Amino acid sequence: MLHQRIINRLHYTIRMPFDLTKIKALAFDVDGVLTDGGLFWGSDGEEFKRFSFTDIMGISLARRAGYKLALISGENSPLVTRYAAKMHITDVTKGCRDKATALRDFAQRESLSLDEICFMGDDVNDLSAMKIAGYSAAPANANKEVLAQVEFISKHNGGHGAVRELVDALLAARGLDPEETFHIKL
Repeated sequence: MLHQRIINRLHYTIRMPFDLTKIKALAFDVDGVLTDGGLFWGSDGEEFKRFSFTDIMGISLARRAGYKLALISGENSPLVTRYAAKMHITDVTKGCRDKATALRDFAQRESLSLDEICFMGDDVNDLSAMKIAGYSAAPANANKEVLAQVEFISKHNGGHGAVRELVDALLAARGLDPEETFHIKL
C-alpha cells in the first residue's frame, strides 16, 4: 500500500519499462539540471547560480538510500565544487567535453557497470553519457534532441525539482518512503 501511495504522487514520464531497482548510482550534469541554467555575473565578475532546495533534498535522500553520486559538468566553475562539498559528492568532473568517458571513469572507480548508472542531463553535450548509461533522465525543459532519447522525463524543469522527482521515482521503485529515508543515519 505504501509503495502504491508513493507511486501515485509522482508525475514523471517513463517511455519504456525498466526495473529502476537495478540503478545503484546517479550522475548529473549541473547547469540546466541542478540549476535552472541561468548564470548571473556580479559587477566584480563573480558568478552566481541558483540551486533548488527541493533538488538538494533529493540528492540528500539519494545519498541516504545508498546511491553513489557524481557530478559531470561542462563548466569549470568553483560553484560546482562548492555544491559538491555541501552535498558530500566526492566524484566530480568539471570542464568536461567528453561526458561518456567521464561516466565510464566514474563506473570504473565505483566498480559499477554502466547499466547500474542513471545519467540526468539536459542538452546535446550530455547525449554521449546518456547513450551509454543504463538509464537516462532529463528535466522537462531539456533540449528536444535529449527529450527524444531519454527514458525518464521529469514534469519539472531543471533547477526546479527535476532531480528530486527522479530520486522519488527511484525510492518508490525500492519501496522506500522519502520521510523514512531522510532519517537514515550516514
